[in-house]
Amino acid sequence: MIFDTIVAKSTADGISAINIIRVSGDESFTKVNEIFKGPDLTKAKSHTVHYGHIHNQGEIIDEVMVSIFKTPKTFTTENIVEISCHGGNFIANEIIKILISNGVRLAQRGEFTKRAYLNGRIDLTEAESIMDMVNAKSHNQLKIANEQLRGDVKVLINTLQENILNIIANIEVNIDYPEYDDVEELTNTLVIPKITGLLDNINKIIKESETGQVIREGIKTVIIGKPNVGKSSLLNSLLKEDKAIVTDISGTTRDLIEAELNLNGVILKLVDTAGIRSTKDIIERIGINKSKKAISEADLILLVLNQSEKLTELDKELLELTKGKERILIGNKMDLGNKLNLEGESVINISAIKNQGLDQLANKVKQLFLNEKILNSDTTILSNARHIGKLREVKKALEDAIKAAKDNLPIDFIEIDLRKAWANLGEITGKATTDDLLNNLFSKFCLGK
Repeated sequence: MIFDTIVAKSTADGISAINIIRVSGDESFTKVNEIFKGPDLTKAKSHTVHYGHIHNQGEIIDEVMVSIFKTPKTFTTENIVEISCHGGNFIANEIIKILISNGVRLAQRGEFTKRAYLNGRIDLTEAESIMDMVNAKSHNQLKIANEQLRGDVKVLINTLQENILNIIANIEVNIDYPEYDDVEELTNTLVIPKITGLLDNINKIIKESETGQVIREGIKTVIIGKPNVGKSSLLNSLLKEDKAIVTDISGTTRDLIEAELNLNGVILKLVDTAGIRSTKDIIERIGINKSKKAISEADLILLVLNQSEKLTELDKELLELTKGKERILIGNKMDLGNKLNLEGESVINISAIKNQGLDQLANKVKQLFLNEKILNSDTTILSNARHIGKLREVKKALEDAIKAAKDNLPIDFIEIDLRKAWANLGEITGKATTDDLLNNLFSKFCLGK
């Protein structure tokens, strides 16, 4: 594909040692060469770096290093120039303005990666992984993003498509070339085990993706408890900062307080709530209603109880309110004694003030949400919600195909569902056109006719 020449800053805004300005397109070398005093960039070898100055109508703007990358061995597969200038927004913006005045267009958000995809350099899964790498906040997030960028997801999806395609190709041969003796007659009885095997594999991948989604998206975690039980102290202790105001006065927290925490490789999206109790205070009552709403939307509840006193009626109400939800019971104030009596319930004993017992809490969260065996294996883990959603559509199409076969519908009805499954898989990688299906299908058989 041929596109116009675009420019944008690759480094973040703010004061820094250097900024990198990226230019991509057929005219990259000539457009930058017009404002560059130094070696002739149009005659430079690929993957070389050149010293010089950027100028504008005779005025020197900055001392720079310019890197040259020639098509097709570049990120976008186009000619690319990267200008390394001094840090600060002003210098970079001036250089970009000069290039725009010379006919280069300011790139849209994500346009360099979009070009890499459109030019066949990467597929959609690899493009999405680039943003995941940039946004990574834990080692596990980075690991999954790297595997996706490496092409592991693409290989997985392509293999699944290949398996479906083999069944489709056999169906096509049975329909179009029934006279061939060496072609297995594909009856519904023979199709069902083939599709069932595929479906079992899809179900396994979806199940394993639960771990991937937790790593990528984090766990929406709500801290609840009666007033003055130590919820805000727990939040501050986990974050290692005074995020929430802590006093001995009940009802200090009136509104939701949100924060994000990397807890031993698991991202918790923490919400500290107002203490739940009956109150006539209008503002506090609004906060309590928000707390109840947050509970209904949470992936995990941290229910904080005061270990130094017996269960109160309010504690029992909260235990009932969170029944059936994924929750961890936390007995706070362990340094003041233990008077809690919760038969049949597991309680993590902590002292939020003294930072005691928090490692047990981290281990419990990982136990509930992460499958360490999957995480430490060579299994390709899906984590992107779009990918998993498409995989669920594939599952539905395969289930429909099995039902059609069991109902003894004509074999070409089954093929329709299989084609739908194949196309949904292709939407994950961005390669799912009818032409792709036909080309792949015909490449499977050479009947000499």
